[in-house]
Amino acid sequence: MNMFSSLITSRIVATLSALLVILVGCGAGIWQLNRAEQKIRLGESLSAKLQMPVLNVNADNLTLEQASERRILARGRFVQDEVVWLDNRPRPIPEGGSGASGQSGFYVMMPLKLEGQEAVLWINRGWAPRNNQNRIELPPVKTADEIVTIEGVAFPHPGRVYELGQKGDSKARPRIEQNFDLALETQSHEWKQLPFIVRESGSSKEDGLVRNWPSPTNGVDRHYAYAFQWFALALAGFLFWLINGLMKYRRELAVNGDRV
Repeated sequence: MNMFSSLITSRIVATLSALLVILVGCGAGIWQLNRAEQKIRLGESLSAKLQMPVLNVNADNLTLEQASERRILARGRFVQDEVVWLDNRPRPIPEGGSGASGQSGFYVMMPLKLEGQEAVLWINRGWAPRNNQNRIELPPVKTADEIVTIEGVAFPHPGRVYELGQKGDSKARPRIEQNFDLALETQSHEWKQLPFIVRESGSSKEDGLVRNWPSPTNGVDRHYAYAFQWFALALAGFLFWLINGLMKYRRELAVNGDRV
């Protein structure tokens, strides 16, 4: 029996199993590298756009393409009754920061009725902790009744999470949702709204919300570490298959009296 037959044709199950491990390991490793590259590109794009002049939504009729990842200035009054609590959002921790990064809570999405306009702009005001004993007991958030000036960065959406089950009733109060859809909000309220949301920045001492937004490149090192682990798994699978095959081949040579 030749080496090829001993390693492969006589070990079909072992060969297919090793091939599966190698494909999964390499595929997952490449995916992790791609995710790291995407975060790096997003961080570079965001950094470049943050250096550009601030856009005033009260003065300009902005599209999503014009506003995306740009610094935004908005004046208006919060529509407090229409707040949406986005559930299962981790506490934002900036790169190099400290805190309970695994703590789950809410993003507080609140519409801002723009001063001098009929349009509404949705604001991601920040993160608030969740009561783990009572899900619908919401944390207190201070909201000014008068006209306020909001500064932040525009995004297409506040970020999405995996959603199980059906979307909640938009008429229910309080509104606790998994994800936020601007198009559905337009249909539900039948009002004019801007085609992007603004993630509020600045101090959060007055309202009690956390706005330590992390950089898009936060976690790149973790993706590299995961990629190394997946590639190591693929290599281990190949070496295990190869070494066991060579040992089997040597045993067969010994049995047949062909040891050299």
